[in-house]
Amino acid sequence: MIQNDTTLTPKSLEAAAKKVFEASAPKILSLQKRWKESDGTPVFTIEGKYTSRGWTEWTEGFVYGSAILQYDATGDESMLQIGREGTLRRMAAHVTHIGVHDHGFNNVSTYGNLRRLLHEGRLPSNDWESHFYDLALKASGAVQASRWTQLTPELGYIRSFNGPQSLFSDTIRSLRALSLAHVMGHRLMGENDAKINLLHRSLQHAETTARYNVYYGKGRDTYDVPGRVVHESIFNVTDGAYRCPSTQQGYSAFTTWTRGHAWVLCGFPEQYEFLELLPESEFKDFGGKQKILDRYLEVARVTADFYLRETPTDGIPYWDTGAPGLVHLGDYLNRPAEPFNEHEPVDSSAAAISAQGLLRLARILEKKGDKKAAQNYLAAGLTTARTLFSEPYLSCDPKHEGLLLHTVYHRPNGWDHIPKGRKVPCGEAAMWGDYHLRELALYLLRLAGGKPYLTFFGEKL
Repeated sequence: MIQNDTTLTPKSLEAAAKKVFEASAPKILSLQKRWKESDGTPVFTIEGKYTSRGWTEWTEGFVYGSAILQYDATGDESMLQIGREGTLRRMAAHVTHIGVHDHGFNNVSTYGNLRRLLHEGRLPSNDWESHFYDLALKASGAVQASRWTQLTPELGYIRSFNGPQSLFSDTIRSLRALSLAHVMGHRLMGENDAKINLLHRSLQHAETTARYNVYYGKGRDTYDVPGRVVHESIFNVTDGAYRCPSTQQGYSAFTTWTRGHAWVLCGFPEQYEFLELLPESEFKDFGGKQKILDRYLEVARVTADFYLRETPTDGIPYWDTGAPGLVHLGDYLNRPAEPFNEHEPVDSSAAAISAQGLLRLARILEKKGDKKAAQNYLAAGLTTARTLFSEPYLSCDPKHEGLLLHTVYHRPNGWDHIPKGRKVPCGEAAMWGDYHLRELALYLLRLAGGKPYLTFFGEKL
């Protein structure tokens, strides 16, 4: 389990977070210089060079979003130019992409970050530019909400690209797209001009995820481990009945793929922060605002507690908590993770995503007066961040295009590079890991410097 260093503060990690962006800039520039857009989208590295993998183009927003975060952290105008121009040139197709559940990744990381910087006064006021970003995000939220499977009058979800029967845990972070579109006053127009409320779809998706993709060790889950997350839930679309758990990228439906778990751990606190600012009237059809907030907090805490229990002492998880090779690692939860072991890979990207969730949860609980729990999650998030901000996870080698090393993409499909002489993947990076490491570092820099709190929606709605 994570061995919390309670002496850590955001301020004590400020220098390490700045080091992330020092290492980051040359990698962004190197990739921009080498990469041919005709090659598709950079996804993960092989021997230190980014490559593409045709599945879905879910990582392109992280390419330009990373440059925007680099500008946010450093004020480097050349990075803003890369992010702006890349968004304008490449991201329009993603706004109306009807075939994926990834709008929160692609469009909030680009259009959303640019809109946030405008609202924070970090970019010159420009009505045309603001309206442009607003329109893109309105369309993105509506398109994402249109990928809908209704189970009952109360439950439904944004379906994954696997089909209408499939609910992915990943999609909890695409609720950001619906959230932004909603606060701009947007609606999804359906058949017969039906005005579909985007917030309502977001709340239904979150509840369906909480009910079926997360386990609590009680009720129907008495047999299972509290805080475990399943990657995919399968439903009967004829009658709305739950059928079974499943996974695409994990070891099995009855183990926890740690990056899928991370999306939930990060997504629910992030949405809590957003919903907290909405008026009570928005929740009258869902039992009231406090009921919703309590539910989101329940999910955040149970998944956070699982992460603390099932992760090695330094905060870096292995790619799946039930991976069969873990048995050969002995008492692996009571020592730091071993990225160069011969049995199972770690997944540093899951750590970067989870650390942000832990830190946001800590802030929520601090505001609620639960200082003991807040300190526990804060220390866990900071302990994890400290590990990620240093070698062997932070790549300071200018010849390696990745920033966050020891990331895993799709172990069951064998997509991850295994270096010569080794038995399991190690030493490579992925675009989502690099992006979320930058986002984590920016989050902590803002806390350390007393700057505006970092959210996907900005200082105010």
